[in-house]
Amino acid sequence: MKKELSLAFVWHFHQPNYQTQPNGIRIMPWARLHAIKDYLDMLLVIDKFPNIKLNFSLVPTLIDAIEDYSKDGHDIHSKLTVTPVEELTNDDKVYILNYFFDVNYQNKISKFPRYNELYLKRYSKHDVNINEFSNQDYADIMMLFNLVWFDDIWKNKYPEINAFIKKGRNYTLQERRELIELNRKIIRQIIPAFKKYQDEGRIEIITTPYNHPILPILINPNDLKISTLKNPMPDCKIALMVDVKEQLKMALDKMEATFGKKPKGIWPSEHCISQKTLDVLANMDTEWVITDESVLSNSIKKDFVRDFRGCYEDPYDLCSFYLYKTKRDKEINIIFRNSVFPNLITFEYPKYDSVRCANDLYDRIKNIYDKLKNSPDKCHLLTIAMDGENSWEYYPNDGAIFLERLYSLINDDKSLKTVLVSDYISENKKSEKPLKKVTTGSWLNQEFQLWIAEPTKNLAWKYLVQTRNDLKEAEKSGNLTKEQIQSAKSEIYVTEGSDWFWWYGEPNNSGQDHIFDFMFREHLKNVYKIIDKSIPQYLEMPLIAYMGKPLKNPVREITPNINGIIKGNDEWLQAGCIDIPDGPILNENKIFNRIYFGNDKDNLYLRFDTNKYFLENRDSFKEYYSIYVYVKSYNNQMEQSSAVRTTNKADMILPILLDGYTKEIKFAITSARKYPMQFSESVKDGLWELNWNHHIKYVQNEIYEVSIPFDDLKIQSGESFDFFIITGCSGVTEDIYPKDAALTITRP
Repeated sequence: MKKELSLAFVWHFHQPNYQTQPNGIRIMPWARLHAIKDYLDMLLVIDKFPNIKLNFSLVPTLIDAIEDYSKDGHDIHSKLTVTPVEELTNDDKVYILNYFFDVNYQNKISKFPRYNELYLKRYSKHDVNINEFSNQDYADIMMLFNLVWFDDIWKNKYPEINAFIKKGRNYTLQERRELIELNRKIIRQIIPAFKKYQDEGRIEIITTPYNHPILPILINPNDLKISTLKNPMPDCKIALMVDVKEQLKMALDKMEATFGKKPKGIWPSEHCISQKTLDVLANMDTEWVITDESVLSNSIKKDFVRDFRGCYEDPYDLCSFYLYKTKRDKEINIIFRNSVFPNLITFEYPKYDSVRCANDLYDRIKNIYDKLKNSPDKCHLLTIAMDGENSWEYYPNDGAIFLERLYSLINDDKSLKTVLVSDYISENKKSEKPLKKVTTGSWLNQEFQLWIAEPTKNLAWKYLVQTRNDLKEAEKSGNLTKEQIQSAKSEIYVTEGSDWFWWYGEPNNSGQDHIFDFMFREHLKNVYKIIDKSIPQYLEMPLIAYMGKPLKNPVREITPNINGIIKGNDEWLQAGCIDIPDGPILNENKIFNRIYFGNDKDNLYLRFDTNKYFLENRDSFKEYYSIYVYVKSYNNQMEQSSAVRTTNKADMILPILLDGYTKEIKFAITSARKYPMQFSESVKDGLWELNWNHHIKYVQNEIYEVSIPFDDLKIQSGESFDFFIITGCSGVTEDIYPKDAALTITRP
């Protein structure tokens, strides 16, 4: 019998609770907009491929949002959209100009002429006056923001969407209201469709703890490997096992009530797992969980070695499934995802031709199949599990070309078989392998530093625990009703979600961190309102403002030797320093470890400590990475300024990118040939002119060092200037240092 390789696609749909009050308006629109862009087309695509089966992880808070929008629920964006423009306040108009362009520019805004026109008008200068926009401008901005999010499948099903697109401008209130009602019409189809496909055996639905909390942290963060964390843990006791069990029970009850079946599988939030987590899940009769390959690697003490393309030399252990027995002899199965594929799909494939990338992923799958042909087992399971919504807006056609090509190749290949995980486990029980020990970890290896052990995150945990303790004390008084206690606990459960801590502090930045901060504190404040206690003053102060920015400023002037050599290089000790924490992919995507900056009376000096792992471990998709230094002079003789030339990668454009700058210095980050450095000056009409007559020195060696003469920048003695740094791939902004405000230097 010819051997098959079973494939488990597990797509994770996750949106947090964007409300600050039960049944209140949602602060952010992302659940609604992804609902008309991602959720149904990710499901309905399998109608074209009869052999394809899929697994979906649905977070209960997302289900709440879908149910709310299916009725008459609103977010701020949709509420403004259906409001007559004559009734918009000045604050409403400021909000529209700030938040109704939060969408991918290249794939969305640029393809709608009127939207692009309004975008350029909005961002042509930093300080824009709301009165520069007419009522019709505001109406069109709101209409087009909502219109661009519709997936192509709805354009074919609802002719009015194409009619709106064809019209292009001068939208009426009635048309805006019709568009929001179309949102609801589509959203109302989501839950029935998922239930139908589940009942037909085409998909399996699993879930997460209700508000997507990090279970190992809630259970006991002291179980985490503190040695892997850069900062101390919070100075408060986090031991919320009761909340863990309640979050899980609430989730299972919600999913059973919604889809008619209790989920057999659990997606632990952020794939964070520990033996105590497994004990809790097994005791609640969870049949299987999914986590990352790094957890398996650490648990069985085996490295999964890859070749230069990222293909496994030996995929046998990863393509097995495991049985873990708790101390109480409860059993739970564990599957481990391939961690290379999500990174390719999320970060690499959007840059290239979709068909080529689908072919590449298929070839990698077949490579694994070929290496398993001679294994002693008759069955193997390759798990491809990842976020199912946030990558596609960077793809042509919202990822449809890529997915349809990939599914088509798999659908027609008799050596490959897509499966529902519960069915696969049930049919292959004799093939499960015992796993006696499970190492605590997440999809970031053993790291938990994106959710704890960072100053701002720790402060958030301290506030949460203090509020939880205050609620316990109020319960002891006997003066609270059951309804008060449950309502207060519900607010606590919301703040235990992973999203707040993901965006707090370093290294992540949503561009809207202040909004997440506001929502987090509002839920904690709600607890005190419910139990009729005074709100602590510290909850009135934003955590972000309280912590400040993690930046060391220069101590005194420096004059380093620009040679790119680290050894004996103590000339930078008195310089300013930006310490760059590990990013979402840790060493795989982090270009620099630190950036130093300083000056003497003649030059601005920059030093970039390169992450060698990044340069040495790029896969076969080689790219041209660059450093951009943007300078803004306040010299009266330099009145011309021009906009930043890199393309923004994120939906939200940070304020620092909206200003005009007078100088641009660009040089390459590469482990191969050295590219010439480019120095440009702002000229009339916001253009840039290349200037070859400069004396900038740039050395690429162990580190990158740069000296930029103040004379080239046309900065006189006693004058100040601002600057910041962008790193990017092929002209697309990857990172900004610093994000919130430019650095200021004064020439002595």
